[in-house]
Amino acid sequence: MKKILLVLCLSLVSLNAGEIKIAVAANVSYAMDELKKAFHALYPETKVQVTLGSSGKLTAQIKNGAPYQLFMAANMKYPEALYKDGIAVTRPLVYAQGSLAYLSNKQQDFTKGIALIKDATIHKIAVANPKTAPYGKAAIEAMKNGGVLEETEKKFVYAESISQTVSYAVTAADIGFIAKSSLYSPKMAHFKEGVNWADVDPKLYTPINQGIVVLKNGEKNSEVAAFYTFMLSAKAKEILLNYGYLVP
Repeated sequence: MKKILLVLCLSLVSLNAGEIKIAVAANVSYAMDELKKAFHALYPETKVQVTLGSSGKLTAQIKNGAPYQLFMAANMKYPEALYKDGIAVTRPLVYAQGSLAYLSNKQQDFTKGIALIKDATIHKIAVANPKTAPYGKAAIEAMKNGGVLEETEKKFVYAESISQTVSYAVTAADIGFIAKSSLYSPKMAHFKEGVNWADVDPKLYTPINQGIVVLKNGEKNSEVAAFYTFMLSAKAKEILLNYGYLVP
């Protein structure tokens, strides 16, 4: 029976082969090429067009009529709001759980923990905009719970997304709060754990559950359904684990 359903699903996709449009939180950009490659192996006729950005900005675009069919957010807040408003047609599910890391172009003493950012040698701290980027919100929460927020806030250099934060962390700032997943990109291999980066204590911030929803534009589209199912599959979870995520 499972084989019959799989053949039927593949047949529907091949008959309706085209391009699907996905809005994806910037922190997933580093894993997205591999995810697309694995999906393409299953559905070679389906093109996946990805638009990256902060979850808040992507949500605003979706509410204003952007033609996205699937939304992979950096938290649960935005997809839950879209579901409540009837713009998302599936209840938000967690596809990955992200975590924070510090990143610096220079050698740092990470044994100090979050108190490190108070050092006189740290003049600028890259942080994603907490109003639109869930990882930015988590960073602010971590600094507040770590008792360093008030003393360091004047050093902040705000980025519009977590991917821009990575860029700022190694160019315009001395250190930055980034998505740990970004460190698994081959381009980041020269940054060494304990020297250039370290985990932010997970006890300092709320776990970052990342949610996925099918949007109204993707309703009844078999290719969108196929990608949605793939993102919750064992293969997608394996890829996400390799990029530093935890998976449900």
